[in-house]
Amino acid sequence: MSSRELVVLGTASQVPTRDRAHHAALLRFDDEVVLFDPGEGTQRQLIHAGVSASSLSRICITHAHGDHCLGLPGVLQRCSLDGRAAPIEVHYPTAAGPYIERLRYATPFEEVTPVTLQAAEPGPVHIDGDLRLRAAALSHAVPTLGWRLEEPDGRRLLPDRAAELGIHGAARSELLATGSITLAGRRIHVEQVTVPRPGQHVAFVMDTRWCDGALELAAAVDLLVVEATFLTSERDLAEEAGHLTAAQAAELGRDAGARRVVLTHFSQRYPDLTGHLEEARAAAPDLDLVVASDLQRVALPSRA
Repeated sequence: MSSRELVVLGTASQVPTRDRAHHAALLRFDDEVVLFDPGEGTQRQLIHAGVSASSLSRICITHAHGDHCLGLPGVLQRCSLDGRAAPIEVHYPTAAGPYIERLRYATPFEEVTPVTLQAAEPGPVHIDGDLRLRAAALSHAVPTLGWRLEEPDGRRLLPDRAAELGIHGAARSELLATGSITLAGRRIHVEQVTVPRPGQHVAFVMDTRWCDGALELAAAVDLLVVEATFLTSERDLAEEAGHLTAAQAAELGRDAGARRVVLTHFSQRYPDLTGHLEEARAAAPDLDLVVASDLQRVALPSRA
């Protein structure tokens, strides 16, 4: 199993169907496991996907509409039921705070897992050595944030070059960590045995009209997860409701330079998604495109 992959938990929008659970998605990014927009039934979808709720690092919610957050109480309560002692962070737009706080204690339960509710505004949200989480405002009927996870740029070791210079085992780790080492009286710098390695970026754009925030989030990402609620035949309805069409979602990926694009969040009026695939392909023929289905796994593309 890839250590960097998207697990599509549900692909429905406002109304689930027999084949599509309410929207939710999970990103495995090495040790980071991020749950996005846990709609109703997410706890059960996690079980179907073979993912433990206790493995989650954090939860990111775009807005307070029910199909994006009604599964939150079940997921958090399951963490406590499983005896998870490690804290979990929940990020959401500041304006969604009253609703998220009520969902936090929607029913009585024995609380074991510490939960930190972190209201967010556009801009940096969480930064550590291995992960940067950013938010940008989207254009929907209620205040909405899209999310972008960024891995800092690094360097990739050239094993043959390192071996030529006698750098093995712990010396390699020390060189990568400190930038230089002295070996047999010779100073060796990391640039001598490595090449630049661009960090990987993932964007999550849900429930929005076409807007600058969506383009900002999607710019040059390795993986873009984006809503495609409607087809172009109902573009006026999409604009009114604050959603994208399949063609617009593909155009967003194309214009932003995304390397792989996953379409999801489909209206119940489309039992067959052939039209979404055809419309998206026509809009961006060269795009690496996935029309998601429930419980599908999508790997991040290999590094550029």
